[in-house]
This record gives sequence, C-alpha cells and structure tokens, in this order.
Amino acid sequence: MRTIKYILQKEFLQIFRNKSMLPIIFAMPIIQLCVLVFAATFEMKNTNLYIVDQDLSSHSRQIISKFEASPFFTIKHTDFSIKHAEDELFKDNVDAILHFENGFGNAVDKKEAASVQVLVNAIDASAAGLYNAYILSVIQDYNQKLESSIQTTIKKQAVQQVQNTYSHLFNPEMKYIPYMLPGILVLLITVIGLFLSAMNVVREKEIGTIEQINVTPIKKYQFLIGKLIPFIFIGFFELGIGLILAAFVFKIPILGSVWLIYLVAFIYLLTILGIGLFISTQTDTQQQAMFIAWFFMIIFILMSGLFTPTESMPEWGQKMNLLNPVAYFIKIIRMIMLKGSGFMDILKDLTILSLYSIAMLSFATNRYKKTN
Repeated sequence: MRTIKYILQKEFLQIFRNKSMLPIIFAMPIIQLCVLVFAATFEMKNTNLYIVDQDLSSHSRQIISKFEASPFFTIKHTDFSIKHAEDELFKDNVDAILHFENGFGNAVDKKEAASVQVLVNAIDASAAGLYNAYILSVIQDYNQKLESSIQTTIKKQAVQQVQNTYSHLFNPEMKYIPYMLPGILVLLITVIGLFLSAMNVVREKEIGTIEQINVTPIKKYQFLIGKLIPFIFIGFFELGIGLILAAFVFKIPILGSVWLIYLVAFIYLLTILGIGLFISTQTDTQQQAMFIAWFFMIIFILMSGLFTPTESMPEWGQKMNLLNPVAYFIKIIRMIMLKGSGFMDILKDLTILSLYSIAMLSFATNRYKKTN
C-alpha cells in the first residue's frame, strides 16, 4: 500500500503541475456540457417555410395562419410564383414550400377533393421526414376541423370512432434536454478517461522515466493501480459536476439513486481506463496513442445511441455494438436518471460492463512489459 501511495502522490503532482492540462481536465468538460446539451438536438424548430398562395381564399389563409402560430415554422416569404420559391429552395434558403394552387378554396367549398403541394428539401432525409410530418399534421388538423363543421352543418350523425388516450412517461413535457444530457455527460467522462489514460504510460516512455520505474521493485499491478486511481477521481469529479448542473441548471429530476450512478460509473471508468492503458502499452509516442484513441472514440460515440437509436442499425451493427462500453453506460444512466431504475433493472448490462472491465484491465496488465 505504501508503494501505491507514493505512486499516487507522483501522479497527482504531475497532474496539478501541468498548468496547461488543468483547464482541459476541469473547465472544458463543464463548458462543453453546457454548450452541447443545447446544440446537440434533433428538435425541429424554426423550419423555414416558403408560402406560394395562388388561391388567396379564406381556406388557404386559415391554413397559413396555423403555420404562423406554430413554433416549429418560420414563414420566410409569401409569393405568387412557384418558380421563385423553387429558386430559394435550390439556394438552400428555405426548408420547405407550401403551394396552394388557384381553385383550392372553391374545391373545398364544393366538397370536392382539394390538394396542397408540399416540396421539402430532402438532402437530410431524417430532417425532411420531420418537416413533412409537421406540415402534414397542421394540414390534417385543419382537415379534421373542416369535416367536423361539415357534419354539423348537414346535421349528419357522426360515426362512432375509436378514441385514443396516451401519456408521455418519464418525459411528460417532451423536452430533448433530459434525453441528451445523460448521454453527453457520459461522452465527456469517456473523452477525459480514454485520452488521458491512453497518453499516460506512453508519456513515461517519451520522457524516459519508464526505464527508471522498470528497474525499481514496483510491481506491475501497483504501477497500473497508481495510474488508474487519479483518473477515477477525475472522472467522479466530472460526473458530480454534471449531475449538479443537471439538477440545478437544467432542472432535470434525478429519479434514481445517485450512488447507483456512481457504482456504474466506477465500473465504466475501469473499462475505459483499461482500454486507454492497453492503447498506451501498445504505442511509443503520445501522437500514436491519440490517433488510436480517437479511432475507437469515433466508433464508440456514433454507435452508442447518443444521437441515433441503436435499434435503427443493421443487425450486424447491433451485434458489433455489444462490444461498445459507451452504449451500455448511456443506456444505464438514462434509465437511472429518467426512469428511476434500480439495481435489478440494470443488472444484465452492469454484469456485461463488469466483465468488459476485467477483460480490458487484464489485457493492459499483460501487455505492460516490466523488467527488473
């Protein structure tokens, strides 16, 4: 224990003496969390809409007023020329065009089929799908009110329909921040843990101190434990700050146990630090370690379910994702924070993460070559 204590003293002194690293470790993750939570969102707001109203009827004006009142749309321009609207769409100045042809209002009054043309910029297919769904929902809402008024006018007995009732569990206000914040918090902890641990041992190689350590009676496990513990404390600090910001700044209720979150974070950090140390033992320079760590980091993030649901991946991608520790932690922390899940609810994923950590730490220990 005395040996590990001295190694820890050395590691903490190196961390706090490196003035350029302190802001990166402690300040940047907090700033990134505050920025990314608002910026990394798939909520479609202020969709730029171009209105081409060649009908100028009361019906077209009523539909346009619904779009003006919606927080999802911004009317960029209203015109009579579809050619001008298409030019703006080609220039990427608008996201969608809503076109009312002449005779639209007359067709509605005569109870005939009336059509509205919708042109959507579909370069981004997922965004285009949402634009189209929002526009159709507004038109459908007007259509239902129109049908209701027609039935009232002709005193037609309404047909009994199936009534739907629903509730939004765990996020009743349908906000995107409660969904994104836990995932981004995991991402920041991962970046700090993976990159710092990946460069740690290799830094000793570059400055020449690894040879001095190798000729001491320090055992491999003592050396690696001394390397791991400081970054675990740093990860816990980052996690604590993130949870405080979530509760008091973003007003996200943490429904589950904070201690359970820290238990999962401890196992997760052992996994990530094990991967980082394994990379560090395989490389000779910090530049090599950073490139390899970045390679794995990109794959882990994009396949983690942070931005896109893992269920949408092809089957082979979902099987590959079983080796992604980031995906496990994001899933678990969302369950604990937003659902209030308990230990038994996350036991399966936690067991896999624990086995993952044991495997990576074993690989790192075996690959570290120490000669007495």
